[in-house]
Amino acid sequence: MKIVFFGTQPYDKESFNRINQKFGLEIFYHRSHLNNRNVSLAEGADIVCIFVNDTADAHTIGKLSEIGVKLIALRCSGFNNIDLNAAARYGIPVVRVPAYSPHAVAEYAVALILSLNRKIHRAYWRTRDGNFSLQGLLGFDLFGRSAGIIGTGKIAKVLIHILKGFGMKLLAYDPYPDYAFAREEGMEYVSLEELYRHSDIISLHCPLTEDTRYIINTDSIRQMKPGVMIINTGRGQLIHTESLIEGLKNKQIGSAGLDVYEEEADYFYEDTSDRIMNDDLLARLLSFNNVIVTSHQAFFTREALDNIARTTLQNIRDFIDQKTLVNEVKLDNAQ
Repeated sequence: MKIVFFGTQPYDKESFNRINQKFGLEIFYHRSHLNNRNVSLAEGADIVCIFVNDTADAHTIGKLSEIGVKLIALRCSGFNNIDLNAAARYGIPVVRVPAYSPHAVAEYAVALILSLNRKIHRAYWRTRDGNFSLQGLLGFDLFGRSAGIIGTGKIAKVLIHILKGFGMKLLAYDPYPDYAFAREEGMEYVSLEELYRHSDIISLHCPLTEDTRYIINTDSIRQMKPGVMIINTGRGQLIHTESLIEGLKNKQIGSAGLDVYEEEADYFYEDTSDRIMNDDLLARLLSFNNVIVTSHQAFFTREALDNIARTTLQNIRDFIDQKTLVNEVKLDNAQ
């Protein structure tokens, strides 16, 4: 079967080509992101493989069905860019990579926390210019502070274990709590309101659903401790950007580490340094010295890339061999 990849970067081709030596699949790569205007690039394909900034809405899926696509393979864990209702209607299964390296993302969240707290990003640029002053670089001990974790899946559990090592008090919110894990780690499940009130640092690790979209908004920010640090390595639309900016301006939010952004598709994974940025909200975020924005790279380790390639190609091989799709995303488990 012919497989067409969209949104492909050089490192994708390297890892997939290497892992594909064991699978022997026919893969064609495209740099452009899938959308309803370039579906023709999948002409003749039986399977399309997409990433976080590709768009498989109802119109696009309809066109994919018309040209004979039989499977959509996500090479990521999130599936908010897929219209699952449309996929089900056209009879196109959707598979994903549910976990490729929870350690990679959790460790990156810690890196953002430490960088923001100890102003490492600012110190780096200062010393390059010969400025060795400590003024404005004051941080705080993580020991004894409270970390609020929203969502307690695999990534969050690794993060919680790491933060426990710093001696932090651990609070968490999840509609499906794992009380056995909480007892093991000395963590406490609380309501969202209590988490907002008592957390010095809030880190987001929940999937993007209708219930979690803009979970960080004007009302929730108002409930938080003044000077709270917010970390997002999940999905951009978990945070309402305008509300975040207002919280930064009025000092309710002390700092923010963002590896994702709600309108990232036009910028992330691309070099746009030779263009004028026309996204005013992103430009505003980048102007704050207490905000770190990175390009959706928390997953980006050698181990994760290999796991993504291996699981994606195994999902495809299982489909070709008509085996059970263990990583299929279905409507009844995607709510």
